[in-house]
Amino acid sequence: MNQALRELESVAKVCTLCRLSETRTQVVFGTGDPQAELMLIGEAPGFNEDQQGEPFVGAAGQLLTRLLAEIGLAREDVYIANVIQCRPPNNRDPLQDEIDCCKDYLRGQITLVDPKVVVTLGNFASKLLLRTETGITRLRGRHYPWWQGRLLVPTFHPAAALRSGNRLIAEMQDDFALVRQALDHPRQAPSAAVGADVADEPEQMNLFA
Repeated sequence: MNQALRELESVAKVCTLCRLSETRTQVVFGTGDPQAELMLIGEAPGFNEDQQGEPFVGAAGQLLTRLLAEIGLAREDVYIANVIQCRPPNNRDPLQDEIDCCKDYLRGQITLVDPKVVVTLGNFASKLLLRTETGITRLRGRHYPWWQGRLLVPTFHPAAALRSGNRLIAEMQDDFALVRQALDHPRQAPSAAVGADVADEPEQMNLFA
């Protein structure tokens, strides 16, 4: 991990900016290759992540590892993070003020890792980062030009796919094939296009405006 990313993690580990600091077991910062070309972003830590201090562990993490292996990547080759760093009680969706308090940690991780491709895992992260009300079922199946020349590929959350059976897993496999194609494509120059339905935004935008 590079020094700047290590320093950001140190700040996050003692963060008390929102109410989640009162109920978490520990902060779950991103993990993986600090120079990864691929970054995966979920919603928030769940129970197992809160206990172990690492994103996407347990069955959902095993599925993610399998999907990565199918496109020639190990978990250690990518960087995995969440929109927020602490588990919301009962795994509820993060509230807007919690997102606002945590957004600089995610922005910092994206900036410091500087991935070519970002994969959003699940409805919440996909809608938030693409700044759209369109649901994941309609969003998935393509990639989108995103912040600072990156490509963003939305797909289902692995936990949702495990609950729903083979159909969603097959669709996730299709999405990860798109990820492989995006990784093999030259990175585009930064442009103003930032989301599924957004254009003409300033380059130094608020990721969650």
